[in-house]
Amino acid sequence: MNVLKRCVFGLSLLSLAAVFVQCKNDKKADTEKVETDEKALVTIDKSEYGTTAKGEKVESYKLKNQNGMEVDIITFGGRITDLKVPNKAGVSENVVIGFNSLAQYEKENPFFGALIGRYGNRIAKGKFSLDGKEYQLAINNAPNALHGGPQGFFNVVWKADEVKSGDTASLKLSYVSKDMEEGYPGNLKVFVTYTLTNDNQLEVLYEATTDKKTVVNLTQHSYFNLSGDFTKTILDHELTLNADKLVPVDADLIPTGKLEDVAGTPFDFRTSKLIGKDINAKNEQLEKGKGYDHCWVLNNPEKGKTIIAKVYHAASGRVMEMTTDEPGIQFYSGNFLDGTLPMPNGGTFAHRTGLCLETEHYPDSPNQKNFPTTVLNPRENYKTKTTFKFSVKK
Repeated sequence: MNVLKRCVFGLSLLSLAAVFVQCKNDKKADTEKVETDEKALVTIDKSEYGTTAKGEKVESYKLKNQNGMEVDIITFGGRITDLKVPNKAGVSENVVIGFNSLAQYEKENPFFGALIGRYGNRIAKGKFSLDGKEYQLAINNAPNALHGGPQGFFNVVWKADEVKSGDTASLKLSYVSKDMEEGYPGNLKVFVTYTLTNDNQLEVLYEATTDKKTVVNLTQHSYFNLSGDFTKTILDHELTLNADKLVPVDADLIPTGKLEDVAGTPFDFRTSKLIGKDINAKNEQLEKGKGYDHCWVLNNPEKGKTIIAKVYHAASGRVMEMTTDEPGIQFYSGNFLDGTLPMPNGGTFAHRTGLCLETEHYPDSPNQKNFPTTVLNPRENYKTKTTFKFSVKK
């Protein structure tokens, strides 16, 4: 009987030990899961930004991941006001041009950080025809219409919704552009979703529908300076563009209708080169743009997967890579920044202190039969995505 009791007691101890070990393992697993979840977490925080001159409330949203990347977006113009990414020493700094007040964004400025629509880039003389009817747009870049007109999407307050899913955070902006707003036909419902991932990618998804035949060409107009120091120019940045051809322009920066090979010209960025290397070369197209302000025709066999543009800044080690499903990209080297606009911490934004890479259809496409169409019909869905991925090279 004593032997039996001892056996039962021994088995009980073994059972208790097994339970203890299992509980310990479960606790360890739970701890590891929490740590993994915390590591994967991308957050989004909302704050008040200000009130427009029209009395509209403007909000700011900060998307932040666990790798030192932060993106601040305001509902006025859907503008990226701040984008912090680490350098090769692990120090996160802002790499986009912006202001520190809503009043400054409301004043005329070169579209800092803004969403652009209904039509990104220029339309000749602000005119185009659909089904035999001519439409006259608002002129804001005489003699042409530029970036949707003086009251384009960059100048309106968007509605915002937050979308969270652990390892990503998204801000979904929406706006309804009414029929004949700035001269464009159709009530256009627009959605733009900014998504930050935990591997330092910022995705921009554009969507739209219309109730009347119209033209649409949406893009994002941030000015980048990967040095994080806006007292310096972008001429020491290395640029690669996966493009064999250029869309040449006339004296008014409107496409001639022909596409030209970049080989043997200052516009050849198929292999990485400093932006400043050829920017002052004697070239008719450079003279017309006062530098680089042109659309390149992208080589994009796997749309959305092929890297179509890459910017590298050696001193900071920062790298920005882009993918898109758009046919073109406008590279603008900040030629018209003239030292009159204030930097948030004092000083002014000088000549070529920021660069833009705007993924888009070609300029003036509504008037160019040989260009990919920008027409959107009722019951069609406009959908395009561009991704900016940041990393460091030591």
